[in-house]
Amino acid sequence: MSAAEQGVDEPGWELDPDDESVVMVAAVGRQLRLWREAAGLRPAELGAVIGYSEALVYKVEQGVRVPQPEFLDKADEVLGASGKLSAMKQDIARSRYPKKVRDLARLEQAASELGAYNNCVIDGLLQTEGYARAVFASRRPPFTEDELERRLAARMARQEIIGGSAGLPVFSYVLCEATLRRPIGGTMVMRHQLERLLEVGKLRNVDLQVLPLNREDNCGIHGPFRLLKLRDGTKVGLDEVQLTSRVITDPKETQILDMRYGIIRAQALTPRESLAFIEKVRGET
Repeated sequence: MSAAEQGVDEPGWELDPDDESVVMVAAVGRQLRLWREAAGLRPAELGAVIGYSEALVYKVEQGVRVPQPEFLDKADEVLGASGKLSAMKQDIARSRYPKKVRDLARLEQAASELGAYNNCVIDGLLQTEGYARAVFASRRPPFTEDELERRLAARMARQEIIGGSAGLPVFSYVLCEATLRRPIGGTMVMRHQLERLLEVGKLRNVDLQVLPLNREDNCGIHGPFRLLKLRDGTKVGLDEVQLTSRVITDPKETQILDMRYGIIRAQALTPRESLAFIEKVRGET
């Protein structure tokens, strides 16, 4: 039975009125309304045919709800839009992600180098879906199911930037040993996560390093951070602690982060030693 037949609203996300993506989503809504009216269908009739509620059709047309890709595909077929509605899927794909995530993705795509140190969890760009889900599920107060899925999809989408293709950033990660041994999500989730690290660590544009717990010196003891070197030569730092997230652009502060990251890398195992270390931990899991 479809959601429309059950009389419930479908999964999706309401937009913040101040979000810059509102204009884009509103344009999609106007196009949907024009195609629907040209077909001589009322919102309730379109919803019934494509399997969605009348309320959702109204919200999409009003630009307050980001439609699922399947919604646009079905509407395109029923309204005879010849692919014009389906083609909008890519334009609004990132609109369903939180603005902070979209801003972070833009920074990552503008970077020529990205360095990250973390002593709490595996970095988001390296996480498996199971591990990321467990991280989001641990949040208190908890996310709603829709919000959890929204953030999970955003995190997985950001990972498209990692790969061996020309033009992509050079990635450097230093992982505290504790992040490899903390069984977030359970034994099997953690084992798959370690296997993911071994795969990513073999990519030509990625260096993984492990900072063992038995090191007497640790320049990163004050917490995780990221340092991005943009293609225009500027440096940007990212700092997230509990309820606060900030972008660091002051040259004096980014210089300090650059210095600290260099020291942390020197204190850690080499990339080759680190992959062997991760393999050892996986064997113990």
